Amino acid sequence: MALKCASLWVCARNPCSNLGASDCGSGNSGAALISFKLDLEKFRKWECCRFGALTQQAITPVEDEKPHMPGVESSGAIERTRGNEPRGFHKDLNLLPKPLTANGLSSSPSDGSKVRVAYQGLPGAYSEAAALKAYPKCETVPCDQFEEVFKAVELWLVDKAVLPIENSVGGSIHRNYDLLLRHRLHIVGEVQLQVNHCLLGLPGTRKEEIKSVLSHPMALAQCDMMLCDLGVLRISAYDTAGAAQMVASTGVRETGAIASAKAAEIYGLDILAEKIQDDNDNITRFLILAREPIIPGTDRPYKTSIVFTLEEGPGVLFKALSVFALRSINLSKIESRPWKQHPLSVVDNSNEGSAKHFDYLFFIDFEASMAEPRAQHALGHLQEFARFLRVLGSYPIDTVL
Repeated sequence: MALKCASLWVCARNPCSNLGASDCGSGNSGAALISFKLDLEKFRKWECCRFGALTQQAITPVEDEKPHMPGVESSGAIERTRGNEPRGFHKDLNLLPKPLTANGLSSSPSDGSKVRVAYQGLPGAYSEAAALKAYPKCETVPCDQFEEVFKAVELWLVDKAVLPIENSVGGSIHRNYDLLLRHRLHIVGEVQLQVNHCLLGLPGTRKEEIKSVLSHPMALAQCDMMLCDLGVLRISAYDTAGAAQMVASTGVRETGAIASAKAAEIYGLDILAEKIQDDNDNITRFLILAREPIIPGTDRPYKTSIVFTLEEGPGVLFKALSVFALRSINLSKIESRPWKQHPLSVVDNSNEGSAKHFDYLFFIDFEASMAEPRAQHALGHLQEFARFLRVLGSYPIDTVL
């Protein structure tokens, strides 16, 4: 991953063998199952099984997935104004919190008076709104990239992090699934946020004047119908709030941005249209990450997130998923990702040759607390088929939008 060189507070960037059910109840399950005690050290032991060597090394780093920004270099209107002074649409634009970068992760200005929560993007991003929903009185800390969000927590610069993991329209954010496995942070909560996109422009601009629109590629895709009606050029940006900042900084009246109403307030832009997304029920689910796991309870609905890979064999995935069905545990999410360190597996089918296929990691969310014996039994049973198993977290379910 290419790291930028910038100081901490600098100007923001422009842009089971056979299945058995003997342990399905709450009684004793025999010596074959692991006794589970809810203290932090015992809880951590669920993070790995027989493929223990994997826990000693990081998964192969994934490449940055910065979106390409077609049209930015070729857009004459933007290029002509690049380098011009901001036109004062936000008097304190340069006083806004600046994103942490890789070289800036060296010291923390926190005085310990608030919970500090890191998020990716600039002030006004939807991730910041999710952080404030989870911790209304927190101090939000913008970070340049998702990688820096993880590092900020690992280096004790912040207390928590908020990370988008899936959207009801755009689907899963694969980059963050890979980073969850690469880093050793724990999921301690979730936040579901209703996303309402707005079309923003410079003060006094009419919607009909907009010729090009900047935003994150996912936001552009979620507002496809409106953009088609306007017939505008779509330009990818690193994040929605960053797009709003670019429009305010360049001062090009024909350029708009898709971002939140909060971003319009921060960067001094007009809201030209509200709720422009194709699907009104546009919800993003965020994960809350911390250095230490929480001790799960049974006082409220809980969700547990795990990742595992399986031994080879016919029906092994069916057997793995059946350990949850046997105990009436609902699976709320299944995501498969190629195992980057072992992308191909060779299977001998006959004397004539070998077949090669991908090895997969399975990310699963199930609705049960690790404080419940049925969840403990299910994971003990799953270990019979898994080469690698890690609990990412057991945390309360967010039931409020």
